Amino acid sequence: HPPTLCRVSAAIQAMLRRVLTVRAPSRLLSSIATPPPSVSKVKAEEKAPAFVPGEYVHELQAVDPSEDPKIPSYRVMDEEGRVVNAKLRHELSLDQLLEMYRMMGQIATIDQIFTQAQRHGRISFHMQNAGEEGLQVGSAAALEPQDHVFAQYRELGVFLWRGFSMQQVAHQCFSNVHDLGKGRQMPMHFGSRALNLHTISSPLTTQLPQAVGTAYALKQRAGEDAVVACYFGDGAASEGDFHAALNFAATLECPVLFFCRNNGWAISTPVHEQFRGDGILSRAKGYGMYGYRVDGNDMLAVYEATKEAREYAVQHNKPVLLEAMSYRRGHHSSSDDSSTYRPNDELEWWQNNNNRKPPDTNTHTYIILCSLSLPHSLSLSFSLSVCVCVFVVRERE
Repeated sequence: HPPTLCRVSAAIQAMLRRVLTVRAPSRLLSSIATPPPSVSKVKAEEKAPAFVPGEYVHELQAVDPSEDPKIPSYRVMDEEGRVVNAKLRHELSLDQLLEMYRMMGQIATIDQIFTQAQRHGRISFHMQNAGEEGLQVGSAAALEPQDHVFAQYRELGVFLWRGFSMQQVAHQCFSNVHDLGKGRQMPMHFGSRALNLHTISSPLTTQLPQAVGTAYALKQRAGEDAVVACYFGDGAASEGDFHAALNFAATLECPVLFFCRNNGWAISTPVHEQFRGDGILSRAKGYGMYGYRVDGNDMLAVYEATKEAREYAVQHNKPVLLEAMSYRRGHHSSSDDSSTYRPNDELEWWQNNNNRKPPDTNTHTYIILCSLSLPHSLSLSFSLSVCVCVFVVRERE
C-alpha cells in the first residue's frame, strides 16, 4: 500500500539521520582503521624497499645494446673431448658418464624407430630430439627425484633419465590402454605423477606460469629441498606467458629453474626474426634474476651449470634462468620438412665446426680418454662397455 511505503521510507530516513549525526561510532571506526604510530612504523620497515633509480646526470644518455659484449657460453670440453676446465665442483663417476652416454644413444634409437612408425601410419605424430640429447640428459642428471619438472615436448631424455621407460613411451605414443594418460594426449606428451613429471600440454608456454605456481607452493613448505625445473624453447620465449611467468617468479621469489633450449629455430622461424637482443639470457637482468649461459652440446657443462643453478634456487628461494645454446639438427616434428626453409650448408656447418659437433661425439671421445687413465683390467672392461654404447649411438647411421 502506498501510505505504508511512505511511512517505512520516512522511518528509514530518520534512522539514517540519527546515525550520521552520532560521532562516537565514527571515532570507534577511525581508531580501528588507523593503527598506533608504533605499529605503522614496524609495518613500514617490513615492506620491500621502493624502487630507487640510479645516478642522476645532467646529460641525456642512451642505452645502446650494440655496445654490450655478447654473453659467453660456458663449456667444459673442447672440440676434441678434452676437459679444459679443471675447476669442476660437481664431478661425475665413470659409471654415471657411461649411463648418460647410453641414454643419449637410447634417445637416438627411439627417434629413429618412432619416426619410421609415424611414416608407416602406426602413430600420428613424433617429436625429434637430434642435436639436443646432451642438454636433456646433462640437465636431468643434475636434478633430484623430489624436484618437479614441467617440460615442453623436446625433452625425451629428461623423462628417460627420471625413470620413464621406453615401454611407457611406446604406450603413450600408441595411446593404448596401458598409457598413463589413457590416450587423452597426443603422442610425445608424457606425464607421470610418481616421477614428478607434470603432463606436457600442447599450447606453447603454458607450462611456465604453471611451474611458477608450483614453485610458490614449494616455497610455503619450510625446509623443502626441491625446485621446479621448467623447460622451453626459444620460440616459447616470444610468448606473453614467458614474461608473466618470469616476472611472477622474480617478484614472489620462487625456487624455479627456467631452462631454455635455444636451438636456433622456432619451427620455421629463425631466432634473428624473433628478437634482436642477445638471446634469452639477456632478459634475466631486466627481471632481476640470476642466469647462466652454457654450451648445450657440452653435456658436462650443462650438468655443472644446472647443478649450480639448482643450488642457488634452493638456498635463496629465487628463480634462475639458464640458456643452453644448441642446434636442432632434425625436423621440428614429423609434420615438418625443414629442407623447405633451412639450407643444407647450415646443417653441415653445425655438424663439423668447432665444438658444435653432436653432443654424443664429444662425450664419446671424453669417455675413451677417461678409460685410458684406468688400471689395465678396469680399462679393458670399461672400453668394452663403451663399444656397446657406441654401437647403440651409431645405429642410426
